[in-house]
Amino acid sequence: MNSNGDAVFSCRDLRVFVGDKAIVKGVDLEVRAGEKHALMGPNGSGKSTLANALMGHPSYRVEGEIRLGGERIDHLPPHERARRGMFLGFQYPVAVPGVSVANFLRAAVSARRGADVPVREFRQQMQAAFAELQVPKDFVSRYLNDGFSGGEKKRLEILQMLMLAPTFALLDETDSGLDIDALKVVAEGVNKAAGPATGVLMVTHYQRILNYMKPDRVHVFMGGRIVRAGGPELAHELEARGYDWIAREVGLEPAAAAAEGSRT
Repeated sequence: MNSNGDAVFSCRDLRVFVGDKAIVKGVDLEVRAGEKHALMGPNGSGKSTLANALMGHPSYRVEGEIRLGGERIDHLPPHERARRGMFLGFQYPVAVPGVSVANFLRAAVSARRGADVPVREFRQQMQAAFAELQVPKDFVSRYLNDGFSGGEKKRLEILQMLMLAPTFALLDETDSGLDIDALKVVAEGVNKAAGPATGVLMVTHYQRILNYMKPDRVHVFMGGRIVRAGGPELAHELEARGYDWIAREVGLEPAAAAAEGSRT
């Protein structure tokens, strides 16, 4: 474990509602600087709802407490959470025709810093990040995610994370749809981003990316709650045995291990 002891993110008794329906039903979680956590669970368990709610998605009503670097942020809109150092990597990154990758990255880095980044400094930082993640140089002038493959979109998201240097990175199924080579590159990028001042929470169905990411802590999410936590060995056990055995142990029917929401 690489933790330096400082909690960069925490939530307490977090509950998330769509209308009057509770999807997330009381979550306590803490991620310290330098730590990599994995949140695993079956489809429909509420993992993506939790991730989006933590980032401040307006479709959800949230009760409970969310802190970033010790500061209470559950009242803040998404752009203010991002400015303070929270990063959300999407399961399905959207295309933005008309906005080049370079212009998007410079605007994002400037917003994170709270000041315009000098052009020369930005170019040097961007070129270093492109080389580190093996992103082709011609992506600089392409429109953001427009015509990109799934793997290209995910690499670009990790590149954004490296350049923004967040305090807390929340990655919602970043491994979805990746071939093995792209998976390795993305995992290496996550490992580099999880530096001594950054904590990472990877939301995933599968153990395979964790072979390369090597989480410090694994949490099992079912029925809108974290029902089990352990070390990396827990992910291997889930890969071998599935989720039904845990559902039975915690008193959930296997079919009820998913939350009542339509999101994962």
